[in-house]
Amino acid sequence: MKGPAGGDLAAAAAVLGDRARPDAPLGPLTTYRVGGPAALLLEARSEDDLALARRAVQAGRVPVLVVGRGSNLLVADAGFPGLAVVVGEGLGAVEVDAAARRVRAGGGAFLPVVARRTAAAALTGLEWAVGVPGSVGGAVRMNAGGHGSDVAATLESARVIDLAGPGGGERAAADLGLGYRSSALAPAEVVVEATFALAPGDKEACEARVAEIVRWRREHQPGGQNAGSVFTNPPGDSAGRLVDAAGLKGLRVGSATVSAKHANFIQADDGGRADDVMALLREVQRRVEETSGVHLEPELRLVGFGSDR
Repeated sequence: MKGPAGGDLAAAAAVLGDRARPDAPLGPLTTYRVGGPAALLLEARSEDDLALARRAVQAGRVPVLVVGRGSNLLVADAGFPGLAVVVGEGLGAVEVDAAARRVRAGGGAFLPVVARRTAAAALTGLEWAVGVPGSVGGAVRMNAGGHGSDVAATLESARVIDLAGPGGGERAAADLGLGYRSSALAPAEVVVEATFALAPGDKEACEARVAEIVRWRREHQPGGQNAGSVFTNPPGDSAGRLVDAAGLKGLRVGSATVSAKHANFIQADDGGRADDVMALLREVQRRVEETSGVHLEPELRLVGFGSDR
């Protein structure tokens, strides 16, 4: 059986055996909770599973989608025509070495957990991460950040497995091309583990900072089905300010709405459509460019919409 992208899904499925899930819904694996299925899906609970996925990808030459916590991902209603590899909790170990001022976290580790663990160990530098509901691997891939800091500020190194080629291995942070919400990691490269170098701090102060960030997020950002900031901030300005200035809070397309609480958030209705979210995103882009002359760039990873990001 041939996938739409030309890969041999049957060959990939044969390698995966009973570990493969065909036509597996991807929406429930994202914070938007909308979107279509993956032709094949493997939950990677260990590095052996990632090695299995690598053999499957290369046997069938199928496209591959790496999924962490799905907090920055929107998959089209048509779905993904290849193998989705979900980096599971088995790859989420967190080791804090307070004496060495280091934390080593698996790619599947939950960022808020890492933030709280390091704060409790009186290590400062990752408090901001308590407000980002993503995985360590995803955070490294996009150089996630907030509240005046980002991954690049403390990342020392990352260990990577390349599912589609011979790349991978241990890489220094300086070799990852970390920029504003971006990195040089290829789509098929999986962050297996990351090491952060932190600074000594006061435990009470670190935990107070964590609590303050949680409070601020609850006060200023909406809950519900969304993926956080939709657009990156243009130089010297705020995407949310530009969307608000264009009068777009509350704008609706089908089952998707621009949040009335924060203009850089798009909410999806329960049981809604990913294609509505995408259509609203494009409409917001158009109207902001029309009113301010600024073309907003999506921060979301968009999959299956014709020109994947």
